[in-house]
Amino acid sequence: MVVTFKVTGGEQGEWAVLQVSGELDLVTSPVLRQRVHDAVAEGHHCLVLDLSEVFFCDSSGVGVLIAARRLIRSCQGRLRLVLPARGAADGSHVNRVLGALGVRRLFDVYGDVDAALGDEGEPLSA
Repeated sequence: MVVTFKVTGGEQGEWAVLQVSGELDLVTSPVLRQRVHDAVAEGHHCLVLDLSEVFFCDSSGVGVLIAARRLIRSCQGRLRLVLPARGAADGSHVNRVLGALGVRRLFDVYGDVDAALGDEGEPLSA
């Protein structure tokens, strides 16, 4: 079975939005890392990572998310993750992995892209 990993992006107001789908692992995480770096290099310091279609995430994927947080914070920017409670088939694998590792609280997490882009919405609790 061949799994396709994709990162697509666009801009919505002041936010750069990257939609990620597939497996976020040792092989694919450098692609996401580069796309985050590219967005910051283009001047986007407000970034939404839509991970609702990521169905597997290993420690290298978590490392990319933590590195993205560090990079965005160094630019005084904002990073928001989209991790719906029921995403990517039977629930957000990324959400479960971040919770199990105790790093979920480091991120502002929203249930969908619209909520992440809005200023009135509060992040979901850890």
